[in-house]
Amino acid sequence: MSEATQQRPEPTRRQEPNRAAPQGRRARIRQWLRRAAGADGHERHTAALIGKSALAATVAWVVAHDGIGAQSPAFAPFSAVVIMQVTVYQSVVQALRYVGAVAAGVALQGALGFLAGPDVLTFVLVALVAMAIGRWRRLGSQGSQVTTAAFFAFSTYVSASGNAERLGQLGQIVLLVLIGCGIGVVVNVTILPPMRYRSAEHGIHTLSHSLCDLVSDIAPALREGTTDEERTRHWRQRAEHLPALVDQAQSSVNVARESAYYNPRRVLRRHGRHTTFSGYQEVVDALARVTHQVTSLVRSLDQWHDGERGATYGEFLRHYGDFLSSLAHITALFSRIDEDHLTDQARELCSAAGTAQERHSRLVGHSERSALPVGDLSQPYGILLVEATRLMDEFQYTCDVLQHEVEHERTSGCP
Repeated sequence: MSEATQQRPEPTRRQEPNRAAPQGRRARIRQWLRRAAGADGHERHTAALIGKSALAATVAWVVAHDGIGAQSPAFAPFSAVVIMQVTVYQSVVQALRYVGAVAAGVALQGALGFLAGPDVLTFVLVALVAMAIGRWRRLGSQGSQVTTAAFFAFSTYVSASGNAERLGQLGQIVLLVLIGCGIGVVVNVTILPPMRYRSAEHGIHTLSHSLCDLVSDIAPALREGTTDEERTRHWRQRAEHLPALVDQAQSSVNVARESAYYNPRRVLRRHGRHTTFSGYQEVVDALARVTHQVTSLVRSLDQWHDGERGATYGEFLRHYGDFLSSLAHITALFSRIDEDHLTDQARELCSAAGTAQERHSRLVGHSERSALPVGDLSQPYGILLVEATRLMDEFQYTCDVLQHEVEHERTSGCP
């Protein structure tokens, strides 16, 4: 382990407080505000989104009310808030969908209104067609805005005195929505555009930490030969919760990747190497396969908890426990992965993978020297050896992925 790695604090661990945090509404509000003003986290993102939404809404209102003197200026700030999303990419996508939905609803009302007149039958027809258009998959979550815009347009259409005024009012609705969406996107792009690459790390931390806890519990139990039914059943229950953590990690990487689209912060030195997140995606995919193999291993151990208890089996389990202990060390390193220290951590992971390979070879060598019946499916040796080999392959690949990413960034000239 390098000196730099030894000196730096583990980024995912926090010191335990000496006493419990004070309770009460005011105390919780103060704690939330401190977290919002502190390091990068959920509270800070929430506070930034609230502040930017309020700013965008205010600017949109001033432009709509004071700038163009619109009769219904609320459309502009409402639109600015609707499209303010956690990523710039989503703001752009939702703005396009929202404008399209509103334009469709207004155009529908305008066409049917001029053809059939402002009566109840026209309203029924507008409602039916608008709801059908709103289910168009390309509009996504903004599909309901087709109906909303059509109803507002119908109200405006009925209250207007002539066709020229009606056309002007309907056109103004679309203009206000364009103003609000434009201001919302500009504010989200120019003021603290969200960059969520840390969420990818957090997803890997959570998944790796859970894997580390489970494997770290299994390894000493195998060395001590305490694989009773109650213990193995508990391992199996814990392993069944791992796929949900894989899904969370995949979602975190997707958000991180998406936050780089159209984001001006990606050109800055600090964020320049986090525009694709290909390395994190491959790490999560590899850890997902590791999770599957760990679950399969636990299932095999649970199946053989009442199996043979001879000296040969006990020595086999001791070697197996040593091997799993080395894998637990790898997962512990992944649970502390930090993009600012990937070079040192990749070196540590390569070293840890080498140790795991040695212990795996020792396990296989013991099986061969002891002439264990690995081909006998009524005995656990063959199955457990297959699981060990698959685990070793997946862990080695996971370490290689991170090492390859570090070498790629170094040779491509990234900071």
